[in-house]
Amino acid sequence: MIELLKTSDAVRLSFLRAVLKDAGIETAVFDAGAGSLWGTAITSRLMVEDDDLNQAKRVIAEAERQIGD
Repeated sequence: MIELLKTSDAVRLSFLRAVLKDAGIETAVFDAGAGSLWGTAITSRLMVEDDDLNQAKRVIAEAERQIGD
């Protein structure tokens, strides 16, 4: 698995995981427990399979663009 992004925003993380799941992209979250212990001092890492990285970036960019509209 490869890191797609880091965030301390649990709402954004949940949203992005749902968007990626809808696109058929499996995700994992690393360091989520550490982030909950230390608040925003430690970020969670959203991970995807190496082969899905480029598609995941496109899916997220499109979803975030639609939110901005």
